[in-house]
Amino acid sequence: MFKNFKLVPNVIFGRGCFSQLDEIIEKQRTNTDAWAVFVTDDIFQGKNLEKRIPLHDNDLLLWVNVDDEPKTSYVDQLTRKVKEYRTRLPCAVIGIGGGSSMDLAKAISLMLTNEGSSTLYQGWDLIKNPAIYHAAVPTLSGTGAEVSRTTVLTGPEKKLGLNSDYTVFDQVVLDPELIADVPKDQHFYTGMDCYIHCIESLQGTYFNEFSKSYGEKSLELCRQVFVDNHPDKDDKLMMASFFGGMSIAYSQVGACHALSYGLSYILGTHHGIGCCITFDALEEYYPEGVREFRTIREKVGIDLPRNLTSNLSETQMETMINVALGLDPLWENCLGKDWKSIMTRDKARSLFLKM
Repeated sequence: MFKNFKLVPNVIFGRGCFSQLDEIIEKQRTNTDAWAVFVTDDIFQGKNLEKRIPLHDNDLLLWVNVDDEPKTSYVDQLTRKVKEYRTRLPCAVIGIGGGSSMDLAKAISLMLTNEGSSTLYQGWDLIKNPAIYHAAVPTLSGTGAEVSRTTVLTGPEKKLGLNSDYTVFDQVVLDPELIADVPKDQHFYTGMDCYIHCIESLQGTYFNEFSKSYGEKSLELCRQVFVDNHPDKDDKLMMASFFGGMSIAYSQVGACHALSYGLSYILGTHHGIGCCITFDALEEYYPEGVREFRTIREKVGIDLPRNLTSNLSETQMETMINVALGLDPLWENCLGKDWKSIMTRDKARSLFLKM
């Protein structure tokens, strides 16, 4: 049975296209009481971007803090705030920021139409009702959150996404001008998240020509950004992120993302840096990719944190292993259907101890 997955139906790309956001949302304002929610990274409070957000009188500018990885409790809190703002639901939810802000926007749009806590929907295809119309405006590139069918959340028992066709954004606004001033380390971590997506997809057992086409192009663009330092690197990284996300739509990520989820659940490491720390320990599984990753890291001048797991308690280590090994599709993509006989608990422990 072949996967029949949903794509983002509308995409706009180009320098300055953020100025068209109001026109795009206007199509959703079908009555005079219609209002929109702008889920925006609070790093932009008081900055020029805040002044450019096309707020109407009834709209809600919802500042979100992404110092920590998105949690189910935070999603539930934000959803309540939106529901309390007006008696009727918004016509649109727009996520402005990096991967975490976009994930929060996706999660809120889903939870506005699905009852209960977001913890009930951590898994594959558990969402029952379509989301509120939702759009993404990335201000960081690399995570692929703008195109993926998941919103990754840390819950009380696990770190797992709300994986659903309803999660996919209805509109994506790709304006390379918005990522021009990203700090060097953040640029590297999110860019390498994209690079790792491609390596995991291209070397996975779910591999096919669809994932290959997007993955190879994304990898090529990543190299132009980080190896060649191309003058149009912002445009190229934005498209690499989009293509990288597409490469795993018909494939999957692999060992790096599975282990990084465990690392993040216990230590709270952000997704991008968590993937980099994890990938650096996986030369056994992705030898060529890890070697190139290390070359890029040295070229950019990034020092990764070391010895993060050396002082963990036995309970913490066991929980970390449980979270990582609970992601069956990722391991099957990496190691095949017999992955459980290969990635034993002892093996997972030995990999975590290298981080």
